[in-house]
Amino acid sequence: MSYRGRGSLATKRYPSEETGADGSDYPNPVSYGDGSVTVGDFSTETLTFDNASRLGRIALGCGHSNQGLFVAAAGLLGLGRGRLSFPSQTTRHLRRRFSYCLVDRLSSRRRSSPPSSSIVFGDAAVPATGDFTPMLANPKAETFYYVEMTGISVGGSAVEGVRGSDLRLDPATGEGGVIVDSGTSVTRLPETTYAAVRDAFRSGAGGLRLAREGYSLFDTCYDLAGKREVKVPTVVLHFKGGANVSLPAENYLIPVASDGLFCFAFAATNGGLSIIGNIQQQGFRVVFDGAESRVGFVPNGC
Repeated sequence: MSYRGRGSLATKRYPSEETGADGSDYPNPVSYGDGSVTVGDFSTETLTFDNASRLGRIALGCGHSNQGLFVAAAGLLGLGRGRLSFPSQTTRHLRRRFSYCLVDRLSSRRRSSPPSSSIVFGDAAVPATGDFTPMLANPKAETFYYVEMTGISVGGSAVEGVRGSDLRLDPATGEGGVIVDSGTSVTRLPETTYAAVRDAFRSGAGGLRLAREGYSLFDTCYDLAGKREVKVPTVVLHFKGGANVSLPAENYLIPVASDGLFCFAFAATNGGLSIIGNIQQQGFRVVFDGAESRVGFVPNGC
């Protein structure tokens, strides 16, 4: 999908405050979940897509002072459930339906002509087949896409220490729950849940040489220097409604250093919120069907 903005219809400084908290003409910045911040103009634009269709009065921000993890990106497309996100603004035309497929982040190193990640909007974004689970709403955090994870299997067996009650959203308090997030790299689980999954993986990968130390946020790493192929236990995520997402090995055992160090790409969180990160989503077409309130996973979807 590509678009061109044509003809600014209106422009104002964002956010809604015309001056900063200190009374200056410089407004308070808009902040992102990872701590990145931006200050700039807020406009409505007409977007023109490749098929010549046009959408008018789409609110866009133009940042003049950006700090944080933008990493030279040309822009940031808001896909959440908030009222200013792109799916929310285009509900009448696209019905809050979109899907994306993220290719392996290392594919450009492995192939001379690597595939590209893609995103599709509208009814065409929802495939006829796939594993779907209900999309849940959290009235305390409306922007996120919540799902109910019921369990995790490692090596073909359900991990006993993974309890659905530890992963369930409490809509009264807004605490807990599991979200699907393209902006978070590594899947995060409550400490007790993560420990159970990690220990099951370690047990199933007993034939591999466990590194003496972890790496960054990872505490389970292996020295695979000189090995061309290894066998690791399977990992499957289970969701309400019978959706079972079987992860490819490269989605949970990832290289972190050039010397052959690979780590189990899950981590613990001491907060109540669990996150399915983009490393685990690689290669799947992840479907957000707002019209039917469901989230889907289609393997080999790129």
